[in-house]
Amino acid sequence: MDAQSKNNLIFDPLYGFIYLTELEWEIIHSPFYQRLRWIKQIGFSLYTFPGAEHSRFGHSIGVMNNAHAILQSIGMAVSDKVLFNPEKKTPEKMWHQNIRLAALLHDLGTFCFSHTTEMAYIRYGETTNAKNSKGHPDDHEHLGSWIIKNTQSPHGITDILNRHGIDPQVISDLVKGISDDVLANQILHSEIDCDRMDYLLRDAHYTGLNYGTYDRHYLLHHFRTVNVGETKILAIKHNALHCAEDFLNARFAWYSQVVRSARGAKFDALAEEMTFYLLEKNKIYSYSDLLDMAKNDPIKFYGFNDQYFMTLLHNLYLEGFFNKNVRMQEIAECLLFARSPRTIRIEEFKQRILNQDNKDENEKIQRRALEKVDEIRKILKNKGSEKDWIVEDIPKKNIVFTKSKKRIIKDQKGPNVLLERDPTKILTDNGEVQLLVDVENSIISQIQNTFNFVPNVYCSQSAYDLLVKEGIIAE
Repeated sequence: MDAQSKNNLIFDPLYGFIYLTELEWEIIHSPFYQRLRWIKQIGFSLYTFPGAEHSRFGHSIGVMNNAHAILQSIGMAVSDKVLFNPEKKTPEKMWHQNIRLAALLHDLGTFCFSHTTEMAYIRYGETTNAKNSKGHPDDHEHLGSWIIKNTQSPHGITDILNRHGIDPQVISDLVKGISDDVLANQILHSEIDCDRMDYLLRDAHYTGLNYGTYDRHYLLHHFRTVNVGETKILAIKHNALHCAEDFLNARFAWYSQVVRSARGAKFDALAEEMTFYLLEKNKIYSYSDLLDMAKNDPIKFYGFNDQYFMTLLHNLYLEGFFNKNVRMQEIAECLLFARSPRTIRIEEFKQRILNQDNKDENEKIQRRALEKVDEIRKILKNKGSEKDWIVEDIPKKNIVFTKSKKRIIKDQKGPNVLLERDPTKILTDNGEVQLLVDVENSIISQIQNTFNFVPNVYCSQSAYDLLVKEGIIAE
């Protein structure tokens, strides 16, 4: 490593010193990347866990570090001397650099408070439903891809990549997980990938919880590549079977007990509701605004962060914008002053372990929850006042250990199930590669088809009191 590159480093609380190439160093000092400093990694969880102040900036650099570590583990990393020499352009070096870049840029399009407000943009679907639209969701992935391919101005990501001889389209495809390179897709997007490897440990560290911990060093040591026909794929040696299972269990517990628990999710649900309302009232940047700013006004786009959201909410509150809508006024106060709504705890809204493969039963349970929400809404409308409001948070994605074998096959796109991007593959002692869900002595294989259904419904105190009076909620 030359003397200059020794200055291109950061100190990470999880991994220690992380070195960056000149290209990566230039990227993280662009307005697009510095914006990530001002976006909380896990949304409004800091209202529940005050230490959760960490940002997408540190997380994304950590993801790049994990991608690099996986490449080293499987023997496909180039040497530091080659990687940090901008004059070296070998295919092996460029492949290594591209994977690092995709990991570094994977969250470039993150919204205010991360996925919290993003869900409102997806629901609203401004560009998704527009005439001549390709139907892409209005999400962070496509916004990030847009930034990678359409920011030609000085210090734009496209400009930086092009000047360093990197094809933005290649990076975009890697970021979206649609590259023709199966191995690269698996390193970046799979059940055990560089992204999840970072956020589980990072979120656990900053919240002070141990739900997301696993043995990173042991796991890294046991990554291997295996040829399936002419295609190289990522696998984990059987020696680390239970380490891989610990990882999947940690993620299951993290989402069940922290991210989706009523305690952890309530302010995120309120923020989503508020964002959707502001989109309807044209009071917050629209998705097309974001695309335009990213392309034509990077400094303005830099301001699309958590501070923008909270300042906007505060100013609207001071201006009296919410005065004629008591529901949104109270939701604004919850978000501004960390005032907790009540959680409705009844039979229909209980956490349940369900079977991925039992579609009819799952739809029945979800339908019961939604019908109960409708029943509550009618009671509040007929017997309550404008101060009696609810916010429903019925999950749209399941919390799973892994995809069941049945679902893997159903979603299979190619000729061989082992070439599917997401499922974990295990390399057995005799050199055979199997899906984790097929490994006989795997605990995950026995619980592969389960998922945790975690519906939450929140309400104002007056609504809670009325529902107690009506016998919906037991005292």
